[in-house]
Amino acid sequence: MSLKLDLLLTEINGKILTGNSDLQKINVTGGYASDLLSDVMGNSREGDAWITIMRHLNVIAVASMVGLPVIIFARNTEPEKTIIEKAEAEGICLISSPLSSFEISGKLYILLNQK
Repeated sequence: MSLKLDLLLTEINGKILTGNSDLQKINVTGGYASDLLSDVMGNSREGDAWITIMRHLNVIAVASMVGLPVIIFARNTEPEKTIIEKAEAEGICLISSPLSSFEISGKLYILLNQK
């Protein structure tokens, strides 16, 4: 299962926060929704889209360490400019969506499991 990020962006009414993100080159193979860094470090998998409302610098470090290509901020949450710049430097795409974590997770699940 793999999904191009541009399709997900449309489904969740997402807004790209990182300027250097080429959505055609980013593949999402799963998803993980959590607001606990240790949970994400221990249970998410490389290729997952991370869905969260946390917006501090440590989310970039965790995403980079695990190999998460995209962080989706639910409920129109947006990090500060310094966090966006760090994500760009690490090659991590940041997206903000007006939807809840639950709604984003459901849409991601459906898209990944379409045949």
